[in-house]
Amino acid sequence: MILKSFFKKFYINLILLVIIFILDRVSKTLIIYLSDKSNASELYTSKFLNISLVWNEGIAFGLFSFDKNYLYNSMTVVICLVILIVFIMMIKSNDFKRYSLCMILGGALGNLFDRIFYKAVPDFIDFHINSFHWFIFNLADIFITLGVFSMILAEFFVKKKNIYKND
Repeated sequence: MILKSFFKKFYINLILLVIIFILDRVSKTLIIYLSDKSNASELYTSKFLNISLVWNEGIAFGLFSFDKNYLYNSMTVVICLVILIVFIMMIKSNDFKRYSLCMILGGALGNLFDRIFYKAVPDFIDFHINSFHWFIFNLADIFITLGVFSMILAEFFVKKKNIYKND
């Protein structure tokens, strides 16, 4: 019975991860295709939102962008270790926290895929108010952020007695 419950939750989590990864891949592939087709990085402009392709070689929001390959590769290894830790936490967590960690993991895997295959992450969503622009981001970043906010909310509102399952 316990094994059946584990695999049922495993498949639900796997489906959520795959959906997040596919949404991220499709959005990035579409933006790259449109940018290549139009020979322009700026694809859409409005009063509050621009769709502009920017290649991010750093980590979150372009922080720690490196010119040296060994620093970039070292950062990629660190990201892989963090993804492994998040995966272990996801396996040990209960429902609400597990889904939050699934969002973080799905987004992190999407960005890791880009780091490995493109040597940079394509970011394209640019919110702005007049000349103040927020960091440019992508769907994977949205899922990571939603997962982190969900984890924070869980810390405040979910009862502490059963944070990690014991089985």
